[in-house]
Amino acid sequence: MPIQTSLTPRQLAVLAGWLPGYAVRRDLSWGLVDTTVWEIECGGERFVVKAAGPDDHHLAREVQAHREWIGPWVTAGRAPELVHADAEVKIIVTRYLDGDLVLGHDAARDPEAYRQAGELLAQLHSGGTGAIDADVEQRANEHTLAWLAKPHRIEPRLAERLGRVISRWPTPPVPLVPTHGDYQPRNWLIHDGQVRVIDFGRAALRPAMTDFVRMAGREFHGEPAQEAAFLAGYGSDPREPDAWLRWRVREAVGTAVWAYQVGDTEFEAHGIRLLAELESQLGTD
Repeated sequence: MPIQTSLTPRQLAVLAGWLPGYAVRRDLSWGLVDTTVWEIECGGERFVVKAAGPDDHHLAREVQAHREWIGPWVTAGRAPELVHADAEVKIIVTRYLDGDLVLGHDAARDPEAYRQAGELLAQLHSGGTGAIDADVEQRANEHTLAWLAKPHRIEPRLAERLGRVISRWPTPPVPLVPTHGDYQPRNWLIHDGQVRVIDFGRAALRPAMTDFVRMAGREFHGEPAQEAAFLAGYGSDPREPDAWLRWRVREAVGTAVWAYQVGDTEFEAHGIRLLAELESQLGTD
C-alpha cells in the first residue's frame, strides 16, 4: 500500500533537494495532528523526516532544541542528529537513531531505564542560563483558563471551580531551564540497554518540574520504584509542593481539553481522571 502524504509541494521539493532519490520506509506519524513523520532511506543511510502543517508552532522549537540545547546528548548518541532544517517551510531531517520505543517495551517497567532517563534530563536542565521569569506562572494560568474556555467534557461544576481557583493562584518568579516538554516513555528509545530521547517539538525554557508532570500521571502513578529510580538519576527533586500542584492541574486540564478536540477519547479520559484525583487538593475556593 503506498504511503499517503500531507507534505506540501514545497516541502516535497525541499526534501528532494536535500536527499535526492530518497525512499520512504515507514510512516511514523501519530495521526492526531497535522504533522507527518517518515523514516526514509537515501544513499544507504536512514533518516527521519518531520513535516508540519501551516498552523504548527512546534517545529521551530525542535530546531532550537537541536541547535542550542541537546548537543551533548547527540554527541553521546543519546539523541538524533539534526541533518537539515527549514523552519519557514516547516520541515526537518534527523539521522535515524536505532532503538525501540520504551512505551510498550519491557524497559517501561525497568527502574534502570528511569534512572537513565532522569540522568539525561538533569543534563538537559543543567544547560540553562539561570534566567528568572517573573511572568511564567501568570502566562501558564492564562493559558489554562483559555483551555477551560474551549469546548470540553470536564464536569461543569469542576470546570467552574477550577476557573475560580486558578484565577487566584500566586504568580511567583521562577527560574527557567531548557525542557523537553513531553518527557515520557513514548519519547524514549531503548537500544542495547541504553535510553535515548527523541521528539523535541515541545522543547522550551520552562520550570524544571514541568518535565516531571506527564510521568506523574502515568509511569509514577502507583510505581514508587520507577519514581525513585528517576529521582536517583536526576540527583534531586525540584518539585516544590504548591507549584507542583499547580503544574499538575494545568497539565490535566490541557490533556482533557486538547484530547477532546482531537478526538482521542482514551487520552481525554486520562486527563479527566487526573482532575478528579487532584480536586481534593485544590483547597477552599
